[in-house]
Amino acid sequence: MTATDRSIELINTAAQAAADKLAHDVIAYDVSDVLSITDAFLLASAPNDRQVKSIVDEIEERLAKELGAKPVRREGDREARWILLDYVDIVVHVQHSEERVFYALERLWKDCPEIELPADAKATRGKAEEHAKVRAAEEAAELDEDWR
Repeated sequence: MTATDRSIELINTAAQAAADKLAHDVIAYDVSDVLSITDAFLLASAPNDRQVKSIVDEIEERLAKELGAKPVRREGDREARWILLDYVDIVVHVQHSEERVFYALERLWKDCPEIELPADAKATRGKAEEHAKVRAAEEAAELDEDWR
């Protein structure tokens, strides 16, 4: 069994929305062969809580406006470190970058086929690592400045 056309449409729209809000490392997996509760997972991350919420809000708004889809469940809003949107056909996980590294959902689903995403979403791959390097360089410069 593979993800339905509707699931793919939802995933692509959600992935584009995430990319438009500058999400990092957007990836989707077809989990229909291993899970009976959903067809696909979309994973995305951001370097801060406010951006996590912004990405989730954009995904939710875009799916409602363009495809008439509303989540049956939304979890994790309070801390905004890992917000889950359950659309039954798909589940969207938007995580703070630290949670993304810690929980490493990609490891769990690496045997499932990746779903082809729009070019903008694919272009987000590696952004978390780039951001971490820039942030580390900024922190090193601040420490160096403090020592002077």
